Amino acid sequence: MRSLEDEMDIGKDNLIEQATHFTFGENWAAYAQKITEVHIEQATKDLKRLIPGALGKRFLDIGCGSGLHSIAALNLGAEEVLAVDIDPDSVKTTKAVLEKYAPAGKVWRVEKISVFDLQPEQIGLFETVYSWGVLHHTGDMDRAIRCAAALCSSGGKFVFALYRRTWMDWLWKIEKNGMQRRHLMHKNECKTSILP
Repeated sequence: MRSLEDEMDIGKDNLIEQATHFTFGENWAAYAQKITEVHIEQATKDLKRLIPGALGKRFLDIGCGSGLHSIAALNLGAEEVLAVDIDPDSVKTTKAVLEKYAPAGKVWRVEKISVFDLQPEQIGLFETVYSWGVLHHTGDMDRAIRCAAALCSSGGKFVFALYRRTWMDWLWKIEKNGMQRRHLMHKNECKTSILP
């Protein structure tokens, strides 16, 4: 059995396993329950402002979270969206949001996969590759950026956001580790309570 310290070790040993990353999926699932047409309209306006002009036919959403930006991309004319996330809760949430809000006639799919496993030979290239506030959480940001950029077609757009360092980073790291620790302890309690 792995100890809590083992669970908290966010080393570079296995960057493609969700267990080595903070679990954002439960947060996105809670947020997605509150999504309305107003949220979708705002996300669509924000994405249009962020990416002026056409998105192209194919849109890749890396770290799709709630799926809100995938919906916005479809609303802005993308004919196909591939939404990916390493967190199974985010994948489930994005599927539910797309099933509920995706415009008719649009092609979309959601996959549980790491940015490090996305191969152009398997999934093709995209006119827009989008990753908002995600790649710096992978454990190897430089490699994640290279992997994502390799999926962009010639003349395409690679749109991503990274959080910059601030003097308060140490405090966020403590909070994030505490949240992860509490989450793991809660999961272990739940597992224990259902054992015969």
